[in-house]
Amino acid sequence: MEAAVFILSLVDCCALIFLAVYFIITLSDLECDYINARSCCSKLNKWVIPELVGQCFTTMLMLVSMHWFIFLLNLPVAAWNIYRYVKVPMGNMGVFDPTEIHNRGQLKSHMKEAMIKLGYHLLCFFIYLYSMILALIND
Repeated sequence: MEAAVFILSLVDCCALIFLAVYFIITLSDLECDYINARSCCSKLNKWVIPELVGQCFTTMLMLVSMHWFIFLLNLPVAAWNIYRYVKVPMGNMGVFDPTEIHNRGQLKSHMKEAMIKLGYHLLCFFIYLYSMILALIND
């Protein structure tokens, strides 16, 4: 049972790593003017909810399986994703808005957030991998 929890978390973490890399590539394409702001924001906004669901799934999985340390490690990122999604101003296209992404350094902050998430998910990947191997050895 414990190994299955970490296998699911590992698969979910791989998907979240892929999303973080996709966000970084898309934002850097916008920064270099390879794509326009509208298409960039449209591409990114359709992946905000799957990212939110994936992070919350892992967080809830760790809560249900009573892995408290990993749950507490995942909770701030899940809470940040929920906060970011809920606090989208009325009238905006989504978390990434083409009319505001070039204002007030939002592009840089979105890029920095994507880089931090990539590092976080890579750390979690190795924690889940270690925990999965440990659970398989103990079973």
